Amino acid sequence: MHRSPTVTAAPTRSAAAHAYCSAVAPAAQAAHPAPARRTWLHTVWLSGWRWCWRAGVLAALAALLAVGTLASANEATIRANLAERLPNLPPIEEVRAAPMRGLFEVRIGANQIFYSDAEGNFLIQGQLIDTRSRNNLTEQRIEQLNAIAFDQLPLRDAFTIVRGNGQRRLAVFQDPNCGFCKRLERDLSRLNHVTIHIFLYPILGRDSLAKSQHIWCARNRAQVWENWMLRNVDPPAATCDTSALQRNMAFGQRHAITGTPTTFFADGSRLSGAAGFELLEQRLSAAAAASR
Repeated sequence: MHRSPTVTAAPTRSAAAHAYCSAVAPAAQAAHPAPARRTWLHTVWLSGWRWCWRAGVLAALAALLAVGTLASANEATIRANLAERLPNLPPIEEVRAAPMRGLFEVRIGANQIFYSDAEGNFLIQGQLIDTRSRNNLTEQRIEQLNAIAFDQLPLRDAFTIVRGNGQRRLAVFQDPNCGFCKRLERDLSRLNHVTIHIFLYPILGRDSLAKSQHIWCARNRAQVWENWMLRNVDPPAATCDTSALQRNMAFGQRHAITGTPTTFFADGSRLSGAAGFELLEQRLSAAAAASR
């Protein structure tokens, strides 16, 4: 399971102020002999420390403002230079600092990621890998952008399979003629204590659409689906209102579901491709822990 990239936080204002005062106060104390220092401490320690603390806080605030101003200036420069030099580039949705120092993430559309230097002189298309953790930071960022809150899924346009107590939940967009979907279905059938919402997503041609229509119109959708996906038994012909399939396709286009299978977990995270049983269990456990 991928983990979110570790981001080092900037020092807090209190930490910066403490460091500032720790440097100033000893120097002031060293300037006085011991008896005088005791007197000085008794008479001006509180007011001096308060002044020092306030000065440290102001210094920390000034540093944070400078960082924010610089980031805003970098964003404006990157946007202006890329728009001027690459007029065919689609509109930039967001510019933000990347985990690598001096590098900026440039997001096009919903989830297309590029990287740039601070002035937009260079544009990089590729993967950013953290060699320490061996995490693909680009892939993790795209997963974050692609996440969908589980309660935003149109579950009325799916059919449901419940195993055990059904406490764990996932939703899968699948094409009945997708080989990877059939591989995934074998692993899904091994899961216990899970509720699986199946969205028919016929993107592989007319036969996929026909099979999806027959499955959706079946009296027992789950049984007909599993008979086809696990046992290669053709869905019997059936007719009904299949507008749910068109709504599924429209939903997938809005949310960049470009292939099957695509799985969503209860924490909103997304997984593309035929994940194995062990990875499914890991992701289900992580999603359950996140919802506690």
